[in-house]
Amino acid sequence: MSISQGRVSVGERGRIVAPRLRTRPWRPGGTGSRVVIAAAGLLVAVAVVHTLLVGAVQPRWALVFTALVAVGELLRLNLPGDREAAPIGTACALANALLIRVGPIPARHSVLQVVAVTGIGMTIGALPHLAAGRPARLTSMAARLLAVAFAAFAFRPLAARPAVIEHWWTAFAVMASLLAVAWLITVVIETVIRAGALRTRWWVTFTDEVRVQGPLGVAIGASAALIVFAAEAMGLVAVAVFIAPLLVTQVAFRRYAGIRATYLQTVRALARVTEIGGYVDAGHSDRVSRLAVTVGRELGLTEQQLLELQYAALIHDIGQLSLPDPIPGGATVLVPPEEQRQIAELGAEVIEQAQMLDSVAEIVRRQSDAYRDPAATPPPLSSRIIRAANAFDDLVGSSVNPGKAAAVVERLRLDTSAEYDPHVVAALGRVIARRSPLPPP
Repeated sequence: MSISQGRVSVGERGRIVAPRLRTRPWRPGGTGSRVVIAAAGLLVAVAVVHTLLVGAVQPRWALVFTALVAVGELLRLNLPGDREAAPIGTACALANALLIRVGPIPARHSVLQVVAVTGIGMTIGALPHLAAGRPARLTSMAARLLAVAFAAFAFRPLAARPAVIEHWWTAFAVMASLLAVAWLITVVIETVIRAGALRTRWWVTFTDEVRVQGPLGVAIGASAALIVFAAEAMGLVAVAVFIAPLLVTQVAFRRYAGIRATYLQTVRALARVTEIGGYVDAGHSDRVSRLAVTVGRELGLTEQQLLELQYAALIHDIGQLSLPDPIPGGATVLVPPEEQRQIAELGAEVIEQAQMLDSVAEIVRRQSDAYRDPAATPPPLSSRIIRAANAFDDLVGSSVNPGKAAAVVERLRLDTSAEYDPHVVAALGRVIARRSPLPPP
């Protein structure tokens, strides 16, 4: 029996109970975040108290690095996927942790002083963000601080050994290794928190973190190493000279983020056209997009694939603008398959005019294709996800009745022999069960 042909009505068999959640999902600000923040906070508190008791070593240097970390935190950068980075502050903090000498004077500051300088600088730099009403992003700050603390704990004892710092290539090899591990610590912490918060697969999330943060991590590490070696010849002036490349890098990342934001705003505007024209119910495109992205995460799509899926789901109904009369309720799942394919093809042609969204156009074009069609190749996974998410929202709409949602999932499951991908429907069922757990019957 096919839902697309309207042969089954929701509730035909009565109320179907969805599986109940027994555990809460790990959300931002949950256990993982609290542990990381608490560990970083305790470390900073101990470091500050110790530094106050014994006194700061080479205090002028400490003040310079504190100010630079604060400026870097103030100029922190938003990365794709709602991530955050502070390239200048992180590079300066790592340089302070790995500092060998400034001019002819050896660096004698302790591990705890490095932590104290970094923590105080981050706090000062975060205050203007809080005053402006922006989030503090404590988890990201804590991850960066723990990475700097690792570099300091590993390198400061070595800085006093002539065998390590006598030859620049030996010192560079040790620094490069520590910088790589420090970056990896940040990535792993962010991965664990993000995977738990978004309920994504750990390896996929880790790969996304490496892809997004890798280029910036190389720039931060290279800048930190350059500052350390240049400080011996140029003094603290080297810090100002070698943070300039990071400023250029930040400008490039900000432009990239601006382009992504513009694309998303454009796509959302296109999605609103079908709603304003009365072709689909208000909020349909946004609901399908959010549901499709959640199902995509459940199935392990990468971040780039999720972005394309989000775009395609938002404008999957754009082809309905070609219809002389709107479909009642905009429910394309109830029209004949030939009309569904025509709407999808026309929508893909509209999207292709953007030239930069060819992959999104192909996803929209194949959204009406059945999962098993002997005469055609299977549609892309993103198309199969949109097909199931759209059918679900067409039949449930904005209803919050968990019984109705569970019944629709069951109807879709009955059509997995040909129309819908069974893996997608199973993932959809898990998402709906988590979102709307039912009470005991």
